[in-house]
This record gives sequence, C-alpha cells and structure tokens, in this order.
Amino acid sequence: MRSKPVFLILIGLMFALVSTIAPADDHGRGHGRGHERHEDRDDDDRGGHGYSDHDRDVMRGWYREQHGHGHAYGHRDHYPPGLEKRLVVHAVLPVTLREEIRPCPYELERQLPPPPPQYEHAVIGTHVVLMNRKTFFVVDVFHLEQ
Repeated sequence: MRSKPVFLILIGLMFALVSTIAPADDHGRGHGRGHERHEDRDDDDRGGHGYSDHDRDVMRGWYREQHGHGHAYGHRDHYPPGLEKRLVVHAVLPVTLREEIRPCPYELERQLPPPPPQYEHAVIGTHVVLMNRKTFFVVDVFHLEQ
C-alpha cells in the first residue's frame, strides 16, 4: 500500500515539471522570426536595437526637407509590391534587393544613433534599413514616405 502514495506523488511532480516547461515550446514556430510586415510590428519588441520613435521623427523630417528640394535617393524610389513586401524586419534581405542598397546620406546618418557593431544604416528605395553588413540580416525598416 505504501507504493500507491509514492506513485501519486511522483505523478504530481511530473505534471508540475511538465507545466513549467510547456510555455517555452513557442520558440522557433514563427514568433518573432520576421513573419510580420515592418509596419505591423510593435516598436517595444526591438530588443534595444532598431529605430525609436524619435529616430523615425528625425528620418521623416529629414526626408520632407530633402524631398522638397527634388532629391532622389536610391536606384529606384518605388518597387513592385511583391518585391517591396520582401523587405521584412528580422529576416535576411533577399538577394534581389541587395543590389539596390545605397549608403545612408551623411546628413541623415549623423542625426541617427550609431548602429551596433557590424551593422549599418542603408537606403533601399524610400526605406532606411538597419542591417548587418555581412549577413544582410534586417533589424529594422523605416518607410520614408509614411
């Protein structure tokens, strides 16, 4: 009879252990893996890197000032919708967009906080992109015309 209470205690401990491990099961199933469009994501999920609301205001103001002077930045300002949708946060920049990368203009670059090591601010059409310069991993995207 003594084995029944021990068995029940072991079953209870097993359920307690499994219930504490189960919430970690969401990792690797698309959560935070670039499956969101850049304008749909929440800025609080930047993990310390990326563009703050202040940075976005600075970029928007700079663009309005430059755009009023007739400047064009990037090889093309607009891309077909299918290609533009491939510019995604927390994903690797597609090869088809890599040839469109232009350096961030100095006047804008000096108003932004310095990027983390191995990262850079770049321009692709009318988007400012914070990305790893070696792996092309995109940390953040800001559409200048929005």
